[in-house]
Amino acid sequence: MDLRSIRYFVQIADLGSITRASQHLGIAQPALSRHMRSMEEELGTQLLVRLPRGVRLTGPGVQFLDHCRRIVRELGRARDELRSTSEVPKGRVILGLSPTTGPMLLPGVMERVRRQCPQVALKVVEGFSTQLYDSLLNGRIDLAVLTSPVPSRSLRLLPLISEPIVVLAPPEPRGGRRFYTLPELSRTPVVTTEAIRSIVDEQLTRYGSRLNVATEVDAVEAIRRLLLRGIGPAIMPLSTFHDDIRAGQIAAFQIADATIHRILMLGLQADRRIPAAVEEVSQVLTAETNHLFDIGLFSLPGMLAPQPVPARKKRKMKSRGRL
Repeated sequence: MDLRSIRYFVQIADLGSITRASQHLGIAQPALSRHMRSMEEELGTQLLVRLPRGVRLTGPGVQFLDHCRRIVRELGRARDELRSTSEVPKGRVILGLSPTTGPMLLPGVMERVRRQCPQVALKVVEGFSTQLYDSLLNGRIDLAVLTSPVPSRSLRLLPLISEPIVVLAPPEPRGGRRFYTLPELSRTPVVTTEAIRSIVDEQLTRYGSRLNVATEVDAVEAIRRLLLRGIGPAIMPLSTFHDDIRAGQIAAFQIADATIHRILMLGLQADRRIPAAVEEVSQVLTAETNHLFDIGLFSLPGMLAPQPVPARKKRKMKSRGRL
């Protein structure tokens, strides 16, 4: 088994066919089949099931494919680093962002990358946090912004920001509602995503409460359109629709007697040296998040420059359920 055979196996798995892989690689099909049989004999297990049309990976084949992809990616990174003649960050970086973090972070990140490291080619992959988490573990992406991820020895997790999760609804007349209590929230049918529901329910169990979810919608723009048409309320992170809140098109209400939040963290693989380009993009993400905090994206309008709370006052506020 050598690197050539590993590349062949990845190509067959990607195309789902030895015939198509032989055409793509420019190798005779019998020779490619011999490579695969030799690899299976050396590993002592079957990797592919031959079908009338194409092939299917066995369980061990799926496991082995993850290792092969990682080997090919690491070899590519090593080649790129050896070809580099300076310390200038260069090469392709694959960044994972979720539907709630992408629209908020990507414009500023793109501007900073083009300005600070123009030789870095950025590829952005969108997915929910659990999907991005798995892609990081499997080496399919280089870094990602994750929402309240589970700690893992295989990942290096760096905190970016903690932001409130709030109740969003169509605007109310002046002097109307200012917040939701937990009993009100438990009685109110809401719209949210599966991921946010999981985060909120986990935190609400500490208060003996649960969300009353009427509809799960795993499409952020769809939730926004529902709110703009007067359909709600919804439970989402504050920054998701901050522009609409600031414009008065959507109203945001804090949860009065509980602290419900999500933690955004930057995830990178922990078991390998971080290339200069990936390290540069991680610094860009941190700088952009800090900038968005400074301009109030994670605060309710009217509270754009929060001041430190004195310890004595903070204890009083906590006892009243305001923190």
